[in-house]
Order: sequence, then C-alpha cells, then structure tokens
Amino acid sequence: MTLPAAVLSFAVVAGLLTIIPGLDTALVLRAAISQGRKQAFATALGISTGALAWGAGAAVGVSALLTASTIAYTGVRIAGAAYLIWLGSKMLWSAVRGRGGISSVGAAVAPSAWRSWQRGLLTNLLNPKIGAFYVAVLPQFIPANTSHLAVGVLLALVHDLEGMLWFTAIIFTARAARRVLARRSAQRAVDGGTGTVLLGFGLKLSLSAR
Repeated sequence: MTLPAAVLSFAVVAGLLTIIPGLDTALVLRAAISQGRKQAFATALGISTGALAWGAGAAVGVSALLTASTIAYTGVRIAGAAYLIWLGSKMLWSAVRGRGGISSVGAAVAPSAWRSWQRGLLTNLLNPKIGAFYVAVLPQFIPANTSHLAVGVLLALVHDLEGMLWFTAIIFTARAARRVLARRSAQRAVDGGTGTVLLGFGLKLSLSAR
C-alpha cells in the first residue's frame, strides 16, 4: 500500500468514526450552546490534541502497552471513568439547580479558553478506548518501509482535520440557534442531556474490563 492510498483509506474510516455521535460531540455541542464559540473551539482543539497524542503514542507503542498491560489499562480506565462521572455529575447538578439562561449568565460563568482546552484534552487522554482504537487500526494503514511515528502522526492529523471540520459545523449550527437555546428550560435540558451522556460513558468505562 502506498502512503497516499493509506492516508485516503484511513480518512474514510476516521471520517465515519468522527460523525458517529459520542462523548466528544456532546462536549463540543454543550460548550457551543452554553458557553460560547471561543470555548467550543477550545474544547474541540483540546479533543484534537488528545487524539494526536494517542496517535503518536500508538505509533511508538504506548497505546500497545495499555492494550497489553492489564494494570496500565485499568489505571487509565479508572482515572478516566472518575473524571467523566465527576464532570457529568456537575452538569446534572447544574440542571437540577436550574441556573439562569445563557443570555443572563453565559458570559459570567463561561470558563476560559484554556480551561475548555484542558477539559477536551483530559476527556480524550483519559479514555483508553481511544488508545485501543488507534493501536488496533493505525498499524493497518502504515505502509512498510516508512517511519511509524511520522506516519502515525500524519494519520492522527488527518483524523484531527476531519474532527475539526465536523466540530466547526456543529458549533456554527448550535450558535445559529442560540436565541432559542438561551432559555432556562433549554439550558437545563442541555446540561441534563450532556451530563447524562458523560455519566453514562463514565459508568460504562468503569464497568468495562476492556
């Protein structure tokens, strides 16, 4: 397989994975609706940075270590599950409290872009399922006689580009409907829905052996 063919084939697989609704999409959508475009893009960039780190890690064998070592995998899994459960619980508590709508409190409570980036990064880095995906899929698209690290990073960048395009569409669509979503009931629904998704992912991860 030539490098261009490998990149194109991986782009198709990664593109399909990108558009499947999941944890990353929920985080970016929630940030776009309740915090602002800046925070949403920062969250998306954090997620992309995490994916790039996993891609490089898979290329040099870090993800392979997590796949092979039960202790290493379990440690990352427990940390990731705890983080997601904590994050989801906070959002559910916000929904139960029924805080003000976006228009009244958005600017006051929105985290900095740096904090949003950290949230996206940690969510991705603490999800060993992402590492398992990269270590299982990436080697299939690395041609012989090429640098594993260089090609691994290249493929991860392709995945990141597709992800940012997808997140950009989500962010602009959500912001266009912000006037409707700025109502208190909509805000509570967003926090409750996103919190439930995060909590569900966290519980699933904590109960998953692999």
